[in-house]
Amino acid sequence: MKILVTGGAGFIGSHLSKCLLKEGHNVTIFDNFSPQVHGDIKTLEPSLSKDLDLIVGDVRDSETFLKALKGQEVVVHLAAETGTGQSMYEVKKYQEVNISGTANLVNILINNKSLNINKVVVASSRSIYGEGKYCCAAHGFVYPNVRKKEDLLSGKFEPICPICENECSLVATDEDSKLHPTSFYGLTKQVQEQMMLMFARTIGISGFALRYQNVYGPGQSLNNPYTGILAIFANQARENKPINIFEDGKESRDFVYIEDVINATLGCIKYPDNAIQSLNVGSGECTTVLDVAKEIVNFFGSESKITITGNFRNGDIRHNVASLDKIGKLLNYQPKWNFTDGIKQFLSWAENQNIGNNGYEISLSELRERGLLNG
Repeated sequence: MKILVTGGAGFIGSHLSKCLLKEGHNVTIFDNFSPQVHGDIKTLEPSLSKDLDLIVGDVRDSETFLKALKGQEVVVHLAAETGTGQSMYEVKKYQEVNISGTANLVNILINNKSLNINKVVVASSRSIYGEGKYCCAAHGFVYPNVRKKEDLLSGKFEPICPICENECSLVATDEDSKLHPTSFYGLTKQVQEQMMLMFARTIGISGFALRYQNVYGPGQSLNNPYTGILAIFANQARENKPINIFEDGKESRDFVYIEDVINATLGCIKYPDNAIQSLNVGSGECTTVLDVAKEIVNFFGSESKITITGNFRNGDIRHNVASLDKIGKLLNYQPKWNFTDGIKQFLSWAENQNIGNNGYEISLSELRERGLLNG
């Protein structure tokens, strides 16, 4: 197949492109090499540069986007701004890239009948669920609202039932769960997903929205302070710097290893039937942030002191874990990597990378100045 990967020079995109090339597909990468992700690097890594086509451009540029789309059969749309915290104050940038960039893609597809695109796969996010699905002893399945600032300031971090306001317990969030994002990033991903699937149905092509959980693995940016606690903690531990953890450290995430993410994405690309689907892509297990920090410090034999700060960011959720029933039935997807094995692979790679200036403290200052980091 002839496949265009927007954001293909990034973490997920580069891994995906390598797999597609191994399978004999013709791959074109469309990427603007954002400095926040790539630093000063403006070229593809050597293992990719000789075997595919590269178009340097921005998804907001209609002329260049149309050029990239010509001759393609499948589009994997990964290009996006991805910082949950940053999205709460860089609102215009996230709107322009995530929403307007996707609208640009849709507009080109629907107004250029000469194009031969038969499938789109868009990177959605678990952030569209907000706090996700819980169970209340009195009211069954519920979807907690954004946690109140006064509760967080008093150390009450667990979500509460929106009906009786008692604590509720986490359950796996399925694709039929309520969508109510708590960050602007999450809202842009919801709009991206719904826009892409709406127009795929309108045009009569296949559309998949993959609700990626917290993706990690070798090759992810260690210099972007706005996404990924694994990269941040790894950098801190390697320099024996303090690791300060938000809330009480018991907040948890579904960390999914990059190889599993690529297998799920490949499954959608190769799915033989016409389909319009939203699918969770995760590990199905949740790991606390405190456990993450301990794993990283132990791996490096670091002298970093782990401190539970009680601080919290506006827009952060408490927990998440994905239900994988739907993607398992449709694509026979089963994650191969658990967190213990995956984190070792990531850290073994990270210890051989340059740390550089990742701007983590600057990112925290930006949040605090705007009243988005509290405690």
